[in-house]
Amino acid sequence: MTLFTSTLTAVACAAVLGTTVLAQKMTTTGTGRGGSPHVTAEWTIDGATLTIEYGRPFLKGRPEATLMPPGQPWRTGADVATILRTNKPLRFGKVTLEPGAYTINTQPGATWELIFGTLSKEGQWGVPYQADLELHRLPMTVGKTKEPVEQVTISIDDQATGATLRIEWGTVSVTAPFTVG
Repeated sequence: MTLFTSTLTAVACAAVLGTTVLAQKMTTTGTGRGGSPHVTAEWTIDGATLTIEYGRPFLKGRPEATLMPPGQPWRTGADVATILRTNKPLRFGKVTLEPGAYTINTQPGATWELIFGTLSKEGQWGVPYQADLELHRLPMTVGKTKEPVEQVTISIDDQATGATLRIEWGTVSVTAPFTVG
């Protein structure tokens, strides 16, 4: 391979990787009452502005199943409810979320479910689970992380068509694809 081709390949790879990294803007917003750092992450996907506000607890050597109890709705973060805000409609399979704010919960287990709920008020606490605010449940794809993830991490991965919501903690990685519009 010539020096020119090697350089061109390196620049192309850097551009692709840089786009992925720059697609997310994460701002630390403080520390919750439970001591976990809180963030607001922002993405622009297919013309939509999406933000997710959540607490990022640490595993600190604790068993994953204790923190993400199988078969029970989990607030998917720490302290206050995890919130997704969108300025455009989002379609997760047959579920459409109109522009607005929604809580995100998940139900861990052998199969995982993504649960969207009504945000009843700003600062709404994440526990106990409020089933009466639930709007939609949909299946998530369950996988494993390449390496253990110490802090809860929620990401949106831009795809050629649409995007994927990804939640990782410990050795668990769960995803749900969606489109804008």
